Amino acid sequence: MPRFKVPPQESDSWELDDARARFGEVVRRARQEGPQRVAVRDGESVFVISSDELERLTERNRQPLVSFLESLGLQDLPLEREPDKGRDLDL
Repeated sequence: MPRFKVPPQESDSWELDDARARFGEVVRRARQEGPQRVAVRDGESVFVISSDELERLTERNRQPLVSFLESLGLQDLPLEREPDKGRDLDL
């Protein structure tokens, strides 16, 4: 029977092989305790988060394009354009 390094209760960090072997527990903890960090071999890490947490993080930043553009305060920016008269081409 393989032995896995189980992270302590207060830790939210997993080694990749342990997370892979105990994925169900990683998912359960992500739902109940919050994001779970998984350290990958190249020294970087990824997070497993619940869908509720993802929606919470992304919903806050959603804004209709027109509202976003209006919020930039560019009302006084001169955006006049000279009329386009075309180009002279030799055919």
